[in-house]
Amino acid sequence: MLGTRGAGGPGEVLVRVRGGTETFLAWSDEPLERGTTVLVIESRGTRQVVVMAWTDPLLADGDGGAR
Repeated sequence: MLGTRGAGGPGEVLVRVRGGTETFLAWSDEPLERGTTVLVIESRGTRQVVVMAWTDPLLADGDGGAR
């Protein structure tokens, strides 16, 4: 995650696609800091996505933190 600006406009995310990584413009409701793990929840068309902060429940420990 390269960061988003919430209502201030899009940021950028790196998305794992077909064994590689591609950069997309990313929109979010709230600003997200660089390095945040995100979940893509919507496509806005050509190389634009809507994201939200995400903690993978399969990787989380009992306290909700990532292992």
